[in-house]
Amino acid sequence: MQESQKLIEIVGKDHFTDQLEELVPYSYDASMNVHRPDAAVWPESTEQVAEIVKFANEHKIPVVPRGAGTSLSGGVIPIQGGIIIDLSRMNRILEMSIENRYARVQAGVVCDDLNRALAKHGFTFPPDPASSSVATIGGNVATNAGGIKGAKYGTTRDYVLGLQVVLPTGEVMHTGSYTMKCVSGYDLAKLFIGAEGTLGVITEITLKINPLPRHGMTAVATFAKLEDAGKAIFQTMTSGVLPSVMEILDKVTLKSIKENTDIDLPDAEAMILTETDGYTWEEVEAQMEVVLRIFKENHPIEIKTATDEKDRLNLWKARKSSYATLARVSNSFVLDDVTVPISRIPELLVGIQEIAQRHGLVIATYGHAGDGNLHPQILYDEYDPKQVEKTERAEVEIFQLAISLKGTLSGEHGIGLSKANYMTLEHDPVEMALMRQIKKTLDPNNIMNPGKRALDN
Repeated sequence: MQESQKLIEIVGKDHFTDQLEELVPYSYDASMNVHRPDAAVWPESTEQVAEIVKFANEHKIPVVPRGAGTSLSGGVIPIQGGIIIDLSRMNRILEMSIENRYARVQAGVVCDDLNRALAKHGFTFPPDPASSSVATIGGNVATNAGGIKGAKYGTTRDYVLGLQVVLPTGEVMHTGSYTMKCVSGYDLAKLFIGAEGTLGVITEITLKINPLPRHGMTAVATFAKLEDAGKAIFQTMTSGVLPSVMEILDKVTLKSIKENTDIDLPDAEAMILTETDGYTWEEVEAQMEVVLRIFKENHPIEIKTATDEKDRLNLWKARKSSYATLARVSNSFVLDDVTVPISRIPELLVGIQEIAQRHGLVIATYGHAGDGNLHPQILYDEYDPKQVEKTERAEVEIFQLAISLKGTLSGEHGIGLSKANYMTLEHDPVEMALMRQIKKTLDPNNIMNPGKRALDN
């Protein structure tokens, strides 16, 4: 096959495959979507990526950039076949300029690996998705990943200073700067952040880095009423104190954890896990005092505060167990990440429960209450057509509910395949037309991750 030979010439025989058994892992990600590519390559340089993309563009072959494949929305599924560009071997930390507060990395660098290297100098890259032990920086940028500390520290977008991007033509573009401030020209880096590989292949990233907080404090509170938990959240977030963590788990999630682990939890409608951090212990304690006072004013069942690292890890157990225990309950599930203004969280939680009851489904909800980003997880039997139909209807209703509460379809997981058909719920015709025009201008042959976001030409 001519295409295969050309790709081998670019990356070498050992960095190319078209063998079925090696392509199957590239046919899925962490979502329920599946489709196999025609080939996969493991480039080791931006120059190789550029040659691959230029060749693919000339022959109109679909190209899908891929990091660790942890996408929860089908963002890296090669729905039209084509070539997977696996960037995991481009995993070098190219530069750490502590004095200038930036790090320059290749796209395949794993989040936790970067943070281990930065920690030696007392610095960190704050965004921390749940998959940070395997997720790559390139994937973070492509989805604008957030994580549990988003309320205080923001998302990946807030830390990208510059990018190196291979455009669909095979041209290499450098955009952004190495400075904390830059208003020179259009902010093209922001165009590629969260674009899920539909506009080009990100190969290098320059990131702003932060000093590591020296101290932290953790507490957990449970509530008998969702409304009380919701009030505690938005009262905290408007108190003048900004917790580094504000996570919530609903009663379905808590029930699953209780039944599938040895974690002792009270019967509750909701649990909130919170942390404060800072430069001094006095600062951290003072912030936590405010948070705990607000919790106590909202009728908690109980409040627990960590006294040491062992206690802190025990308090985190329930939150860390949520995804795994729910997956144990049902192998088939849809995990979304709708986001609403913080004051509308109680309405979202109650509304999701009503949707579950209406369709006779189990929907567990947990997530990042501090920035309004919740993860409804619908459990169902994929081999039961009626349950599949109910799940699809329930998911649409959750999206509609979030939008009606002035929210968004996705806070951090991206649109990918899973939400592509619902983009018009959030975006008006003028906005959709402009996004399609941008896609067409940069990628006229529609080779870059086609079939995603309802943006195809």
